[in-house]
Amino acid sequence: MTRTIHEQLQALHDVIIEERECAKALDVVALQAVTQRKDALLAQLELEGDLSPEDRQLADTIRFENRRNAYLLWSALNWIRESMEFFGRKTVPDAYTPAGGMVSKGMGGRLLSGRV
Repeated sequence: MTRTIHEQLQALHDVIIEERECAKALDVVALQAVTQRKDALLAQLELEGDLSPEDRQLADTIRFENRRNAYLLWSALNWIRESMEFFGRKTVPDAYTPAGGMVSKGMGGRLLSGRV
């Protein structure tokens, strides 16, 4: 069954919205499935010639929503990277001997050891 371009665009729009909901719910398995569906829809999409004004508006909405999802996923990835970097840092600064040599203290520090 051949679908019209408008139906294909509407299905793509629905999948993009579903993709965002999966990302917000942190449902990675469903997100991967939705992403595969989105890739399949994009591969099937046949845009030949000029689009009607209604289809052009829907295509612009799809572009906006897809960029919105990309920014959501990009910012989440950056937040995870920053969090991992924060917890990977040493919590105790290095100390120096009177001769100027560095004395490295153990990891942990007051925050993780419970001492204040």
